[in-house]
Amino acid sequence: MNFIYKNIWLILFVAWGLPLSYYRSKFRKLVYQTDSWIVNIKPVFMKELKGLFGNIFPDNIQYRKFRNFYRFYLGIYFVLFLFYFNLNASSQTIKSENMEVIKVGSTIPAFSLKDQNGQEFDINSVKGKHNLVIYFYPKDETPGCTKEACSFRDQFDVFKAQDAVIIGISGQSVASHLEFATKYHLNFTLLSDEGNMVRKLFGVPTTLGMPGRVTYIVNKEGKVVFVFNSQLNAQKHIDEALRILKEMK
Repeated sequence: MNFIYKNIWLILFVAWGLPLSYYRSKFRKLVYQTDSWIVNIKPVFMKELKGLFGNIFPDNIQYRKFRNFYRFYLGIYFVLFLFYFNLNASSQTIKSENMEVIKVGSTIPAFSLKDQNGQEFDINSVKGKHNLVIYFYPKDETPGCTKEACSFRDQFDVFKAQDAVIIGISGQSVASHLEFATKYHLNFTLLSDEGNMVRKLFGVPTTLGMPGRVTYIVNKEGKVVFVFNSQLNAQKHIDEALRILKEMK
């Protein structure tokens, strides 16, 4: 039951999408007058749209039958999508309103997570002693996250010269982080935030349907002095972090 509750929208879309796909296939074959399955993937739509919203074969009973079924299932699917979109948007708004967002001037919250080696890492062990570069990223091994991590790795000595500790945080497991760090020879701390507890503490938003990519620069007083948010421009997180750290001197 818990699985069904968590995946109810996926189940609804799949359940309604199956008959929709069936009737669309039948309808397309009638409209384009072919029995080939290839018609289902052909990038042509104008005649299909004319057939769906018009009456191009008024004397064809099969055409009218499948057109009406297609209209019905497509209409319900569209309603489901709108309902999901509005519900999701409202949910995100409520979460944002109830979430204390960490911004410039905020003191970072206390937290403790396991690093890629399974060791407990307490932020208080470095807070107030070093400058901190805390970056949240969506997921191990994705192209943008790999590029970002490798860039932090390559600039590690430059960050160290600014007395900055690099900390990457995402929701994958310790094992996933260890594999990621080992594969790319990452020389900084990765923290496993399963359940996204710390992500929620910081108020990191969801962007483009994925966990957000946000970097926080924290000074030796534990105050946030800069926040950079960009899901797509992974490299700029490193460039902006170094720029701010150099300006802090």
